[in-house]
Amino acid sequence: MVGSRAVRGVVAGCAIALAACAGRQSGGGTGALATPQGSQRVQLFWTSDDRGQSGTMEATVGPRTFTGPFFQIRQDVEGSTLGPLWSPWPYGWTDWPYFGPVPPYEFSTIYTGKVVANLSSPDGGHMRCRLHLANPSGGMSGGGEGECQIQGDGTIQAALSAR
Repeated sequence: MVGSRAVRGVVAGCAIALAACAGRQSGGGTGALATPQGSQRVQLFWTSDDRGQSGTMEATVGPRTFTGPFFQIRQDVEGSTLGPLWSPWPYGWTDWPYFGPVPPYEFSTIYTGKVVANLSSPDGGHMRCRLHLANPSGGMSGGGEGECQIQGDGTIQAALSAR
């Protein structure tokens, strides 16, 4: 016979496991990279443990796969959180406007429904993305569109699928 303590322990363990998974989301989308030979299809995939506020994005362009962090811009994002997005690009992507003026040491803004990502490939390539959420309160799961730029290799028109 199983004791009540054992049953409570199993129930508590299941509750903790379910709570941990509740925030896990994933999704994807597609894009197109214009090349001299025509349009090249791009596959996008993302995962997040905090309901689409931040996570990991992956983009496959032909044989190359780029991965890296993404962040949804909202009021409580600080400059130190976005620091990894700027390298190797100019601080605040001043050469590729998206935000308007970026303060030198802090970054805070009202919630904008914008997502930024900085991806890299094993061969040393870099890609940056700026996306606009279709339904900001739905996070990344609500879908959106925007563009990604491969360093030295063109711009991708991207669309995230709504789930």
